[in-house]
Amino acid sequence: MQQWALGCPRPDPAFECESGATLSIQRLISVVDDDQPCRESLRRLLKSLAFRADVFSSAADFLASPRLSETGCLIADIHMPAMTGLELYRHLVASGRTIPTILVTGYPNDADRARALADGVVCYLRKPIDEHDLAQGLRTAFRSDDGA
Repeated sequence: MQQWALGCPRPDPAFECESGATLSIQRLISVVDDDQPCRESLRRLLKSLAFRADVFSSAADFLASPRLSETGCLIADIHMPAMTGLELYRHLVASGRTIPTILVTGYPNDADRARALADGVVCYLRKPIDEHDLAQGLRTAFRSDDGA
């Protein structure tokens, strides 16, 4: 089995993860973060990993976007005004739109992490985001989206 590794060329339009499952890199990853530098940095990182990425400055912008229905994975900041990342995730689930979600935060705490994971969030990451941890979270998110 060929191992997927950061920095290695990946076949287009898919790459193989450690489990041997092939994950589509054509799926859209939507990033919701009110911090513009973080949002853009994450967009660039995802593009460098050959993912399609779109960014939004608020949960409301994401929910109003036509990109909502295309989103294969959501990465959302936990601490945002109006609607937090966890509230956004819960809203999506309540409306029947279960999108594999990775939550990110600059202020991690065990209570938020436990609540998020108990609610079904795929991954909870600390900012600054480690590229390896993000890649692992994406593999998990796409595996869950594929029903594995």
